[in-house]
Amino acid sequence: MTDRQSSRDPSPTKDATGRFVVHVVNPHERGRQAETIVADYVGKRGMAVLERNLRVGRLEVDIVARDGDTIVIIEVRTRGAGAWQNALHSVGRVKRDRLRQAARVLWSRRFAKQRSLRGVRFDVAAVRLDLPEPTIDYVRAAFV
Repeated sequence: MTDRQSSRDPSPTKDATGRFVVHVVNPHERGRQAETIVADYVGKRGMAVLERNLRVGRLEVDIVARDGDTIVIIEVRTRGAGAWQNALHSVGRVKRDRLRQAARVLWSRRFAKQRSLRGVRFDVAAVRLDLPEPTIDYVRAAFV
């Protein structure tokens, strides 16, 4: 193990009350923790998480879920209190275009022949990990 690696598991854990306890060591681990929190959040709201950190060619989708007859592409963002821009506003045109491209490829390769599916929706989740408890701002159909 190098000096920069941690022997701790980067996944958030739950305390006795079921709340997440976050252990942030570096930005990559912070992102993985946020994705775990969001996957739990959408699962509790009836969505089925199909994939996490899915590579579609050179593109990556944080979470792919199914919400009834809709495939949901979820972009997870984190920002701290001192950030210049909040997490929801950090999903710019280039990122939206990449997510749309990944969704087109994913749809054609994996979901197009499933008659029970009607389309794709793009949601964005902003997670704050710098508070006593993680908070989530979740936007359904954040863009088309």
